[in-house]
Amino acid sequence: MGKGTAHSLPRFIFSLRPFVEHLVRTSHFPRPSNFARALSSSLIAPPPLKDQQDPYALLKQDPIEICSNLWVKAFSSPPSTTFPNLTGFLSKFDLWVLAYQRCCAHVTGTFPPRNAVHSHVLHDLLSLRNAVVKGNYAWNKKTHQFIRSPNERPSTEVVSKRKLQAMLDSDEPCFQDRIVQEVLLMIIEPVFEARFSPKAHGFRPGRNAHTVIRTIRSNFAGYLWFLKGDISEVFENVDGNVVMGCLEQAVRDRKILGLVKSALRAPNRIQSSDGDEHWPRKKKKKKVLKKKKILNEKEAKPDPYWLRTFFNFAPEEAAKVPCYGNCGILSPLLSNVCLNELDQVMEEKIVEFFRPSESDSIWKNSIYDGCHNPAWPEFVPASGDEKTRKMDYIRYGGHFLIGIRGPREDAVDMRKQIIEFCERRFGLRLDNSKLEIEHITRGIQFLDHIICRRVIHPTLRYTATGGNVVSEKGVGTLLSVTASLQQCIRQFRRLAFVKGDKDPEPLPCTPMLYSSQAHTNSQMNKLLETMADWYRYADNRKKVVGFCAYVIRSSLAKLYAARYRLKSRARVYSIATRDLSRPLRESSNNSAPEYSDLLRMGLVDAIEGVRFSNMSLIPSCDYSPFPRNWVPDHERLLRDYIRLEDPKFFCALHRSIKKDGLSLPQDEISELLWHFKSVGVRNYLLKEKRKQKHDVVEMRGT
Repeated sequence: MGKGTAHSLPRFIFSLRPFVEHLVRTSHFPRPSNFARALSSSLIAPPPLKDQQDPYALLKQDPIEICSNLWVKAFSSPPSTTFPNLTGFLSKFDLWVLAYQRCCAHVTGTFPPRNAVHSHVLHDLLSLRNAVVKGNYAWNKKTHQFIRSPNERPSTEVVSKRKLQAMLDSDEPCFQDRIVQEVLLMIIEPVFEARFSPKAHGFRPGRNAHTVIRTIRSNFAGYLWFLKGDISEVFENVDGNVVMGCLEQAVRDRKILGLVKSALRAPNRIQSSDGDEHWPRKKKKKKVLKKKKILNEKEAKPDPYWLRTFFNFAPEEAAKVPCYGNCGILSPLLSNVCLNELDQVMEEKIVEFFRPSESDSIWKNSIYDGCHNPAWPEFVPASGDEKTRKMDYIRYGGHFLIGIRGPREDAVDMRKQIIEFCERRFGLRLDNSKLEIEHITRGIQFLDHIICRRVIHPTLRYTATGGNVVSEKGVGTLLSVTASLQQCIRQFRRLAFVKGDKDPEPLPCTPMLYSSQAHTNSQMNKLLETMADWYRYADNRKKVVGFCAYVIRSSLAKLYAARYRLKSRARVYSIATRDLSRPLRESSNNSAPEYSDLLRMGLVDAIEGVRFSNMSLIPSCDYSPFPRNWVPDHERLLRDYIRLEDPKFFCALHRSIKKDGLSLPQDEISELLWHFKSVGVRNYLLKEKRKQKHDVVEMRGT
């Protein structure tokens, strides 16, 4: 830069000064000092806000310990106890992180560790928690989300009106809604699990359809009339005020109740005939062919074919899942909260209905008398003046079963009382078709199992007068729980595995057309093993599992005949054997290398034979005894832990152990440790003495 330029620059700036001052005075721009301050503040990072918290500082406790303390508190409280302050649990950030981990496992298929959650995710999660605690959260807000799913890619592009409308009309719930539902479930579930009746088995931890079947086999022997009820309308047509009224009997926290009430205001989802749930729409859109979807790196893989097929085998009682508004995974718990009132009413009626008889073979004095073994023979007739009147009840989801030992008029009267109760409490008008009365001789289908009785002729031996041993043939009945073969055929026909009813003909398994023989056999083996486990407690387990194996094996044989151009199933069996374990290949491709060579090089998978090809390979029915007052393991451990926490019970237990001459495990362990230490000290002293003697001998020798 020259001297002339250096001298002319200050003059130029001086000449611009009046223009700048006039511009500042006449315009709406800020003053130079304020403008500079604003500019500098925009370049420098803003200081943290006063109410902004560090999420890492809030991670203080183990969330499993928090949940365990809540379960212990709920089970140690009396059934009439209410919980007015649960906001403290709602404010714990550790529970929100655990809820996020569970939601990520649901979306991506992997449970992320706690230390792998990113910092920006924790800040978003903290914003979501603050919005919920302060009452600023709105359900199903897809346009304004505090936190997004890990599968959603961040986008800076402007969303078009069509995409925005499609996003708002989509059935997929918000990711942040599921996080809030998880937190509410962790808080509310232990409160009501301590209150629920042991007669309810649906949508509860530790209970499933198998526990229902085992309870029926153990406790429902000797009943003549059965009342099968369907009140699944509670899952759809129940009023939100009814749900809130049942919820308020135990939960009195305003924030929890407000969140659930706002979630119930949304329209309920409708369950279609194929089992899918969707929102009600006015217009039906035309079906558009979808392209094959390419999964993202973090996106969860869809369920395998065998698992989807087994889910379609779900019985009618387990097929329908409740969904209230935006409650999502909280809906099954809320349905149990409503139906718990029916369970309590039925428990009272069971006690009122019981009338013992001394001349009866079982249940002579108490309602809990009788044999726990289902092999106990009940001698006909099963009702009358000389028999004990008794009733039992069990519920799975929206379906229940009542066994009545007495005349049919008692079953009719019980049906009338249940209809009146459901109309008065839930606003449901049930007709007789929803509450069917069946005799034990006709068989009652429940959870795809048929409950009936089997007539036996046992030999009765007794000592008569005079000391003579008399042997007579008696007539008795045993409770039988068998799998419904007709229902199994209907399910196979619906899934296009067979055609026909009386003599079903297997069809080729076309969904596995483009899969290898090893992969197809592996998928079908998993399906067969799962079905064999499902029919585990059926008397005809071998028969029904053998039929399923025949259908699947024949379906695969037809598939392989079409794929490898072998014309018939007999040709497939002659090459691949009965269990389809030998490799098949097309006859036209003679230049292909041998399967054994490919298997040795690791280029193909080993082919598993189709399971249960022989009847002897199918496991028998599981007749292991089931206790009458059975409770799940987690409830039993909770109650034992609560009992041991009581100092009086602990001291009495310790006194009884000492009195009987028994030893505590702690005493045995401490004794073992003391012996180990004492033996170790003795060995050390012996080694020292030997060393000293050796040194003395060496000194004398020198």
